[in-house]
Amino acid sequence: MNPMVPGLTGAKMSSSEEESKIDLLDRKEDVKKKLKKAFCEPGNIENNGVLSFVKHVLFPLVGEFSIKRDLKFGGDKTYTVFEEVEKEFGEELIHPGDLKAGVEVALNKLLDPIRKKFESPELRKLSNTAYPDPSKNS
Repeated sequence: MNPMVPGLTGAKMSSSEEESKIDLLDRKEDVKKKLKKAFCEPGNIENNGVLSFVKHVLFPLVGEFSIKRDLKFGGDKTYTVFEEVEKEFGEELIHPGDLKAGVEVALNKLLDPIRKKFESPELRKLSNTAYPDPSKNS
């Protein structure tokens, strides 16, 4: 059984609602756009899909989460325990924009090797996604 994870829109994640999820082959620009639009109310830890990505994707796969921010807002910080991220976000010590930016960087770092692998013509055929051919960018 998998936990019920909220989507990026604040409601339950749905494969039919494109903006509520991030696909493995989403381009960097798509990840950024979806996270930018994501529901992430300051201090709200309930039904927060961005926090769910930190908890259910980043910590299990990477074991830590980092945010980059100006020194006047507390400076850069790396978390090694999800509960600390959740607590600080709930206390509004982490701004939603900083949380989203950190998730964007971390997710793209995880997705880059997958995207790279799917650049091959053989794997591109297997994907039902119209993945752009990087050799045709001029």
